[in-house]
Order: sequence, then structure tokens, then C-alpha cells
Amino acid sequence: MYNNYPFYDAPDTAVITCRHIIEDGEPVLYVSHDSDDGMWQFLCGKSHDTDDARVVSLIDIFSIDNSVGELYELPLGCCAERDNVDSEWRIYRN
Repeated sequence: MYNNYPFYDAPDTAVITCRHIIEDGEPVLYVSHDSDDGMWQFLCGKSHDTDDARVVSLIDIFSIDNSVGELYELPLGCCAERDNVDSEWRIYRN
């Protein structure tokens, strides 16, 4: 069922994303793996209000954009950004 799923976290792990990705089809351009609670965030890179936040499963995000799987080993406390879906991820400590 989870072919090629690369993450160490369970597929049903809750992650934060934004409505722009889930409802508007925007690409994932920013990912963080928070050091305080291990939470993943997958965002579009735009400004957000609290009302824009959505909670989905990690497998849902991976299904929307398999390229986020490249970040399966993103350490806690790190972020990754890219300019567009064809760009390489730039990883840095948050």
C-alpha cells in the first residue's frame, strides 16, 4: 500500500500543511522538521494566517508530492526550501 514511502515516521503521522497545498494545488516549497516536538510542516512558501493551517497525514503529503520524500532524513531542527518544483532543496538549520 505504501510503495516507495521513504519516511521513518509512520504514514499516519500528523503533519501541518496549508490550504494552498491541499485546496489550491500549490507546490510544497518549504519543509521543516521541528526540534521541539518532531512535527513536520509542509508549506507553499506564501504568508499564512492561522485559518490557512491544515493537519493531514504524512502519507497524504507524500502522495500529493513524492519529491518531499527526498527529505526523509531531514534532521530535527532543520528546514528545506526550494524556488519551484524543479529546483533542488536547500537545507539549513532553523
